[in-house]
Amino acid sequence: MQRYRSFGRFMRTEFGFTVYKVNVDAGFTCPNRDGTLGLSGCIYCNNDSFRPNSCKPTLSLSEQIGNGINHIRKRYKANKFIVYFQPYTNTYAPLETLRELYTDALEQPDVIGLAIGTRPDAVDEEKIGMIEELAKKHFILIEYGLQSIYDKSLIFINRGHDYAAFLRAVDMTRDKGIHIGAHIIVGFPTETREEMLAMADAISSLPIGFLKVHQLQVVKDTPLADMYRESPFYTFGYEAYLDFIVDFVERTSPDIVFQRLFATAPESILVAPDWGRSRHQILSDIEKRLETRDTRQGRKYRLQPVQTEG
Repeated sequence: MQRYRSFGRFMRTEFGFTVYKVNVDAGFTCPNRDGTLGLSGCIYCNNDSFRPNSCKPTLSLSEQIGNGINHIRKRYKANKFIVYFQPYTNTYAPLETLRELYTDALEQPDVIGLAIGTRPDAVDEEKIGMIEELAKKHFILIEYGLQSIYDKSLIFINRGHDYAAFLRAVDMTRDKGIHIGAHIIVGFPTETREEMLAMADAISSLPIGFLKVHQLQVVKDTPLADMYRESPFYTFGYEAYLDFIVDFVERTSPDIVFQRLFATAPESILVAPDWGRSRHQILSDIEKRLETRDTRQGRKYRLQPVQTEG
Protein backbone atom coordinates (compact mmCIF):
# COMPACT_ATOMS: atom_id res chain seq x y z
CA MET A 1 0.00 0.00 0.00
CA GLN A 2 1.37 3.43 -0.97
CA ARG A 3 0.91 5.56 2.15
CA TYR A 4 2.20 8.83 0.70
CA ARG A 5 2.98 10.22 -2.74
CA SER A 6 6.73 10.22 -3.30
CA PHE A 7 8.58 12.06 -6.05
CA GLY A 8 10.20 8.91 -7.41
CA ARG A 9 6.89 7.11 -7.79
CA PHE A 10 5.29 10.18 -9.31
CA MET A 11 8.00 10.46 -11.97
CA ARG A 12 7.84 6.77 -12.82
CA THR A 13 4.09 7.08 -13.27
CA GLU A 14 4.42 10.31 -15.27
CA PHE A 15 7.10 9.09 -17.67
CA GLY A 16 7.01 5.31 -17.44
CA PHE A 17 10.62 5.09 -16.24
CA THR A 18 12.83 6.30 -13.41
CA VAL A 19 14.11 9.88 -13.71
CA TYR A 20 17.09 11.13 -11.71
CA LYS A 21 18.04 14.66 -10.69
CA VAL A 22 21.44 16.08 -11.62
CA ASN A 23 22.41 18.95 -9.30
CA VAL A 24 24.21 21.94 -10.78
CA ASP A 25 25.58 25.21 -9.45
CA ALA A 26 25.20 27.89 -12.12
CA GLY A 27 26.96 30.55 -10.05
CA PHE A 28 23.90 32.39 -8.77
CA THR A 29 23.90 34.45 -5.62
CA CYS A 30 20.99 35.59 -3.45
CA PRO A 31 19.40 39.02 -2.83
CA ASN A 32 19.80 38.30 0.86
CA ARG A 33 23.58 37.98 0.41
CA ASP A 34 24.60 40.47 -2.28
CA GLY A 35 23.38 43.54 -0.41
CA THR A 36 20.02 43.97 -2.16
CA LEU A 37 18.18 42.77 0.95
CA GLY A 38 21.07 41.90 3.21
CA LEU A 39 24.57 40.47 3.40
CA SER A 40 24.36 37.62 5.88
CA GLY A 41 21.59 35.52 4.35
CA CYS A 42 19.09 33.44 6.31
CA ILE A 43 20.35 32.58 9.78
CA TYR A 44 20.36 28.80 9.11
CA CYS A 45 21.93 28.92 5.65
CA ASN A 46 25.13 27.07 4.84
CA ASN A 47 24.91 25.80 1.28
CA ASP A 48 27.43 23.06 2.07
CA SER A 49 24.65 21.40 4.07
CA PHE A 50 22.88 20.32 0.90
CA ARG A 51 25.26 20.90 -2.04
CA PRO A 52 26.60 17.60 -3.51
CA ASN A 53 30.38 17.38 -4.01
CA SER A 54 29.81 17.08 -7.77
CA CYS A 55 28.06 20.46 -7.80
CA LYS A 56 30.97 22.84 -8.49
CA PRO A 57 30.51 26.30 -10.04
CA THR A 58 34.13 26.21 -11.26
CA LEU A 59 32.99 23.81 -13.97
CA SER A 60 30.82 24.86 -16.90
CA LEU A 61 27.14 23.98 -16.81
CA SER A 62 27.54 21.32 -19.51
CA GLU A 63 30.52 19.81 -17.64
CA GLN A 64 28.56 19.62 -14.39
CA ILE A 65 25.61 18.01 -16.16
CA GLY A 66 27.84 15.56 -18.01
CA ASN A 67 29.75 14.56 -14.90
CA GLY A 68 26.56 14.17 -12.90
CA ILE A 69 24.88 12.07 -15.57
CA ASN A 70 27.91 9.82 -15.96
CA HIS A 71 28.10 9.23 -12.21
CA ILE A 72 24.39 8.50 -11.80
CA ARG A 73 24.25 6.37 -14.94
CA LYS A 74 27.09 4.14 -13.72
CA ARG A 75 25.63 3.80 -10.25
CA TYR A 76 21.95 3.38 -11.07
CA LYS A 77 21.90 2.54 -14.79
CA ALA A 78 19.74 5.63 -15.29
CA ASN A 79 18.68 6.89 -18.72
CA LYS A 80 16.78 10.15 -18.27
CA PHE A 81 17.50 13.16 -16.11
CA ILE A 82 16.22 16.43 -14.71
CA VAL A 83 18.74 19.22 -14.17
CA TYR A 84 18.29 20.71 -10.71
CA PHE A 85 19.47 24.31 -10.36
CA GLN A 86 19.94 24.13 -6.60
CA PRO A 87 22.29 26.45 -4.66
CA TYR A 88 21.13 29.96 -3.85
CA THR A 89 18.48 31.75 -5.97
CA ASN A 90 18.25 30.33 -9.46
CA THR A 91 16.03 32.98 -11.04
CA TYR A 92 18.14 35.85 -9.70
CA ALA A 93 19.68 37.03 -12.98
CA PRO A 94 18.63 38.94 -16.10
CA LEU A 95 16.00 37.26 -18.25
CA GLU A 96 18.32 36.45 -21.17
CA THR A 97 20.92 34.95 -18.85
CA LEU A 98 18.29 32.64 -17.41
CA ARG A 99 16.97 31.73 -20.86
CA GLU A 100 20.47 30.80 -22.01
CA LEU A 101 21.23 28.70 -18.95
CA TYR A 102 17.92 26.85 -18.94
CA THR A 103 18.02 26.22 -22.70
CA ASP A 104 21.60 24.98 -22.52
CA ALA A 105 20.64 22.52 -19.79
CA LEU A 106 17.63 21.23 -21.72
CA GLU A 107 19.76 20.67 -24.81
CA GLN A 108 22.06 18.21 -23.03
CA PRO A 109 21.59 14.55 -24.02
CA ASP A 110 18.92 12.65 -22.07
CA VAL A 111 17.78 15.72 -20.10
CA ILE A 112 13.99 15.87 -20.08
CA GLY A 113 13.34 18.74 -17.71
CA LEU A 114 14.42 21.23 -15.05
CA ALA A 115 13.90 21.82 -11.37
CA ILE A 116 14.60 25.44 -10.43
CA GLY A 117 15.15 26.35 -6.80
CA THR A 118 14.43 29.99 -6.06
CA ARG A 119 12.91 32.57 -3.74
CA PRO A 120 9.32 33.79 -4.22
CA ASP A 121 10.55 37.39 -4.38
CA ALA A 122 12.94 36.63 -7.26
CA VAL A 123 10.42 36.03 -10.05
CA ASP A 124 8.39 38.37 -12.22
CA GLU A 125 5.91 38.11 -15.08
CA GLU A 126 8.65 38.13 -17.76
CA LYS A 127 10.65 35.34 -16.15
CA ILE A 128 7.56 33.24 -15.55
CA GLY A 129 6.50 33.83 -19.17
CA MET A 130 9.87 32.57 -20.44
CA ILE A 131 9.67 29.50 -18.19
CA GLU A 132 6.10 28.91 -19.38
CA GLU A 133 7.41 28.61 -22.94
CA LEU A 134 9.93 25.97 -21.86
CA ALA A 135 7.19 24.10 -19.99
CA LYS A 136 5.25 23.57 -23.22
CA LYS A 137 7.85 20.98 -24.28
CA HIS A 138 9.58 19.96 -21.07
CA PHE A 139 8.90 19.04 -17.45
CA ILE A 140 9.59 22.25 -15.51
CA LEU A 141 9.32 22.48 -11.72
CA ILE A 142 9.82 25.74 -9.83
CA GLU A 143 10.63 25.11 -6.19
CA TYR A 144 9.87 28.17 -4.08
CA GLY A 145 11.68 28.44 -0.75
CA LEU A 146 8.92 29.45 1.64
CA GLN A 147 10.31 28.02 4.90
CA SER A 148 7.31 29.18 6.95
CA ILE A 149 3.85 30.64 6.48
CA TYR A 150 4.35 32.75 9.60
CA ASP A 151 5.84 36.21 9.18
CA LYS A 152 7.15 36.07 12.76
CA SER A 153 9.33 33.13 11.73
CA LEU A 154 10.41 34.72 8.45
CA ILE A 155 11.55 37.75 10.43
CA PHE A 156 13.35 35.54 12.95
CA ILE A 157 15.34 33.74 10.23
CA ASN A 158 16.10 36.99 8.37
CA ARG A 159 14.36 35.67 5.28
CA GLY A 160 13.85 39.06 3.64
CA HIS A 161 10.31 38.44 2.36
CA ASP A 162 6.92 37.75 3.89
CA TYR A 163 4.30 35.08 3.31
CA ALA A 164 2.41 37.41 0.98
CA ALA A 165 5.38 37.34 -1.41
CA PHE A 166 5.05 33.56 -1.64
CA LEU A 167 1.33 33.80 -2.33
CA ARG A 168 1.99 36.33 -5.10
CA ALA A 169 4.61 34.08 -6.70
CA VAL A 170 2.32 31.06 -6.62
CA ASP A 171 -0.52 33.07 -8.12
CA MET A 172 1.83 34.33 -10.86
CA THR A 173 2.97 30.78 -11.68
CA ARG A 174 -0.31 28.87 -11.53
CA ASP A 175 -2.16 27.66 -14.64
CA LYS A 176 0.89 28.04 -16.89
CA GLY A 177 1.93 24.42 -17.28
CA ILE A 178 4.71 24.90 -14.73
CA HIS A 179 4.83 22.51 -11.79
CA ILE A 180 4.95 24.41 -8.49
CA GLY A 181 6.83 23.23 -5.44
CA ALA A 182 7.41 24.64 -1.97
CA HIS A 183 10.09 24.14 0.68
CA ILE A 184 9.30 24.48 4.36
CA ILE A 185 11.31 24.06 7.55
CA VAL A 186 9.65 22.80 10.73
CA GLY A 187 11.06 23.30 14.19
CA PHE A 188 11.70 27.02 14.41
CA PRO A 189 11.61 28.10 18.07
CA THR A 190 9.07 30.78 17.07
CA GLU A 191 6.38 28.18 16.34
CA THR A 192 4.31 25.69 18.31
CA ARG A 193 3.82 22.13 17.12
CA GLU A 194 0.24 22.91 16.10
CA GLU A 195 1.37 25.95 14.11
CA MET A 196 3.85 23.74 12.27
CA LEU A 197 1.16 21.17 11.52
CA ALA A 198 -1.18 23.91 10.32
CA MET A 199 1.24 24.57 7.46
CA ALA A 200 0.02 21.30 5.94
CA ASP A 201 -3.48 22.76 5.84
CA ALA A 202 -2.34 26.08 4.38
CA ILE A 203 -0.17 24.58 1.63
CA SER A 204 -2.86 22.05 0.75
CA SER A 205 -5.23 24.93 0.03
CA LEU A 206 -2.89 26.33 -2.65
CA PRO A 207 -2.06 25.12 -6.18
CA ILE A 208 1.11 23.45 -4.90
CA GLY A 209 1.96 20.13 -6.48
CA PHE A 210 5.24 19.30 -4.74
CA LEU A 211 6.52 19.78 -1.21
CA LYS A 212 9.81 19.44 0.64
CA VAL A 213 9.70 19.33 4.43
CA HIS A 214 12.92 19.73 6.43
CA GLN A 215 13.36 19.58 10.17
CA LEU A 216 15.36 22.55 11.41
CA GLN A 217 19.05 21.64 11.47
CA VAL A 218 21.69 23.75 13.14
CA VAL A 219 24.85 23.68 11.04
CA LYS A 220 28.26 25.20 11.58
CA ASP A 221 29.27 28.64 10.34
CA THR A 222 25.79 30.14 10.57
CA PRO A 223 24.20 32.78 12.83
CA LEU A 224 21.80 30.06 14.00
CA ALA A 225 24.74 28.00 15.26
CA ASP A 226 25.94 31.02 17.22
CA MET A 227 22.48 31.41 18.78
CA TYR A 228 22.34 27.71 19.63
CA ARG A 229 25.78 27.78 21.25
CA GLU A 230 24.88 30.78 23.40
CA SER A 231 21.40 29.59 24.36
CA PRO A 232 20.44 26.07 23.15
CA PHE A 233 16.84 25.75 21.96
CA TYR A 234 14.72 22.69 21.28
CA THR A 235 15.34 20.71 18.11
CA PHE A 236 13.38 17.64 17.10
CA GLY A 237 14.44 14.38 18.70
CA TYR A 238 14.24 11.39 16.39
CA GLU A 239 11.12 9.71 17.78
CA ALA A 240 9.36 13.06 18.16
CA TYR A 241 10.04 13.87 14.53
CA LEU A 242 8.72 10.52 13.31
CA ASP A 243 5.45 11.22 15.12
CA PHE A 244 5.36 14.80 13.84
CA ILE A 245 5.96 14.01 10.17
CA VAL A 246 3.32 11.28 10.19
CA ASP A 247 0.85 13.78 11.65
CA PHE A 248 1.89 16.27 8.97
CA VAL A 249 1.47 13.75 6.15
CA GLU A 250 -1.99 12.87 7.43
CA ARG A 251 -3.07 16.53 7.13
CA THR A 252 -1.58 17.08 3.67
CA SER A 253 -3.72 16.89 0.54
CA PRO A 254 -3.39 13.50 -1.16
CA ASP A 255 -2.73 15.37 -4.43
CA ILE A 256 0.62 16.79 -3.25
CA VAL A 257 3.84 14.94 -4.05
CA PHE A 258 6.41 14.81 -1.24
CA GLN A 259 9.88 15.37 -2.60
CA ARG A 260 11.44 15.19 0.84
CA LEU A 261 10.29 14.45 4.38
CA PHE A 262 13.47 15.30 6.29
CA ALA A 263 16.92 16.84 5.92
CA THR A 264 20.34 15.22 6.33
CA ALA A 265 23.21 17.69 6.64
CA PRO A 266 26.73 16.22 6.49
CA GLU A 267 27.99 15.06 9.88
CA SER A 268 31.07 17.26 9.47
CA ILE A 269 29.01 20.44 9.79
CA LEU A 270 25.92 19.27 11.72
CA VAL A 271 25.51 20.70 15.22
CA ALA A 272 21.95 19.57 16.08
CA PRO A 273 19.90 17.47 16.06
CA ASP A 274 22.26 14.51 15.61
CA TRP A 275 20.05 11.50 14.98
CA GLY A 276 22.84 9.11 13.97
CA ARG A 277 20.73 7.50 11.25
CA SER A 278 21.23 7.14 7.51
CA ARG A 279 18.84 8.62 4.99
CA HIS A 280 17.64 5.12 4.14
CA GLN A 281 16.97 4.26 7.79
CA ILE A 282 15.02 7.48 8.44
CA LEU A 283 12.85 6.90 5.38
CA SER A 284 12.26 3.29 6.40
CA ASP A 285 11.27 4.33 9.93
CA ILE A 286 8.80 6.93 8.62
CA GLU A 287 7.18 4.29 6.45
CA LYS A 288 7.05 1.86 9.39
CA ARG A 289 5.46 4.54 11.59
CA LEU A 290 2.79 5.11 8.94
CA GLU A 291 2.15 1.37 8.82
CA THR A 292 2.06 1.01 12.61
CA ARG A 293 -0.54 3.73 12.85
CA ASP A 294 -2.34 2.34 9.80
CA THR A 295 -2.55 5.80 8.30
CA ARG A 296 -1.77 7.53 5.02
CA GLN A 297 -1.37 10.90 3.37
CA GLY A 298 -4.56 12.95 3.44
CA ARG A 299 -6.34 10.87 6.07
CA LYS A 300 -7.00 13.99 8.14
CA TYR A 301 -6.99 16.44 5.23
CA ARG A 302 -9.84 18.89 5.18
CA LEU A 303 -10.28 21.20 2.21
CA GLN A 304 -9.58 24.75 3.31
CA PRO A 305 -10.60 27.99 1.57
CA VAL A 306 -8.06 28.92 -1.08
CA GLN A 307 -5.70 31.63 0.15
CA THR A 308 -4.89 34.59 -2.03
CA GLU A 309 -2.64 37.58 -1.49
CA GLY A 310 -4.19 40.90 -0.73
